[in-house]
Amino acid sequence: MKDFKQKSGISRRNFIKGFGGGIVGTAAVTSSFAKGEGKQVGPHGSMVRGPGKVKISLQINGNNHSLEVEPRTSLLDAMRDQLGYTGTKRVCNRGECGACTVIMNGKTVLSCSMFAMDADGAKIETIEGLAKGDELHPIQSAFVKHDALQCGFCTPGFIMSSVALLRKNPAPNLDEIKQGVSGNLCRCGTYPNIFAAVDDAAKTIKRGG
Repeated sequence: MKDFKQKSGISRRNFIKGFGGGIVGTAAVTSSFAKGEGKQVGPHGSMVRGPGKVKISLQINGNNHSLEVEPRTSLLDAMRDQLGYTGTKRVCNRGECGACTVIMNGKTVLSCSMFAMDADGAKIETIEGLAKGDELHPIQSAFVKHDALQCGFCTPGFIMSSVALLRKNPAPNLDEIKQGVSGNLCRCGTYPNIFAAVDDAAKTIKRGG
């Protein structure tokens, strides 16, 4: 022990004091976490959000919302469970079926696979925001006209993907329509009707309908 002390410059007393300081520091951080504070200071001075509830703001269909979410909360769960936007469906809950598709800052996202706090400050569009009063969006009307839905669970996702497609490409051909909704799955197999609905809606929008 004496040789180690001489070679390393570390005494048993100093080692224990340092170790004790580490315990105190860890306890302070743990205590801070236990209080549920939304933000913590990281090791390099950066702000770390969590593990307590985090305050975020979302603009959904033009309406501003302030809420608190746990860091693990998905955007889908925040919208459905805390804000009441239940039009967006939870089906696979693993980013494979597309039923939870919404438009965020102009691009489609899978809301079940995004943390709500990562959408902080974003502008989000859901199926509830498409109709104007009792007047359906052209794509919604086309889905009804062409009987492009059966169980309906996948329908909101297909419609939101279709809206995003037609904003980017107002006159898509069949292959482009298929590609535009390729991230969405229909377990009932209504694909031909869905493709026809999107094509019809594109023509309606072009006519100013």
